[in-house]
Amino acid sequence: MRLIVGLGNPGAKYARNRHNIGFMALDRIASDHGFAPWKAKFQGQAAEGRLGREKVLLLKPETYMNNSGQSVGAALRFYKAEPDDVIVLHDEIDLAPAKVKVKHGGGHAGHNGLRSIHAHIGDSYARVRLGVGHPGRKELVPGYVLKDFPKADDDWLDLVLRGVSDGAPSLADGDDARFLNAVAMQVNPPRSGTGTKGPAKDKPQQTTKPATPKAPETSTKEAAAPDNRSALQRLADKFR
Repeated sequence: MRLIVGLGNPGAKYARNRHNIGFMALDRIASDHGFAPWKAKFQGQAAEGRLGREKVLLLKPETYMNNSGQSVGAALRFYKAEPDDVIVLHDEIDLAPAKVKVKHGGGHAGHNGLRSIHAHIGDSYARVRLGVGHPGRKELVPGYVLKDFPKADDDWLDLVLRGVSDGAPSLADGDDARFLNAVAMQVNPPRSGTGTKGPAKDKPQQTTKPATPKAPETSTKEAAAPDNRSALQRLADKFR
């Protein structure tokens, strides 16, 4: 059994908060992959289904973000699963919007939801870090993550959620590279062209004008007139 957890806060008030992108991702996966209806379970909302060859429980803790570990721990104990079977999807302020990365183990980097999960099941679970950007100053972070995504973010947010859903079977199967590729295919799809230039249009061939035939060359000297002199006159002219 794979346990895929999305982090967020319960209630319509928080539904579009940056902090709730984990909830959004799970809702998209459940809808696209035909999961059973959500049911109140493990101090949260749970839905069962399959992703590829893996049986999966999707879990949205309703303990509020800071106590997410209570819900995750309860589900883990019920299924007698190991922390390695858990994948947590959460907002990540240290990644630019639309950036997605996968991490295994390590610290919680100050994320209160992860901090709580660490306390209940340890740190050897996987995380899908969904970039939402940083407000610029540390003291602005709480207010930033508890604000709704602006309408201007709708396009990239939808593409990320589509990509996460497309890659969910690979994620459940432990194939991080294929999962991230599915996300990239939505967020940064390849160009429709092949990258090669199409055939150049044929240029009209230059036509060579036929050489104008040269006019017959003429001498600069006029042709001699017929000599009608008598032999005696020609002889006399020679000695003049």
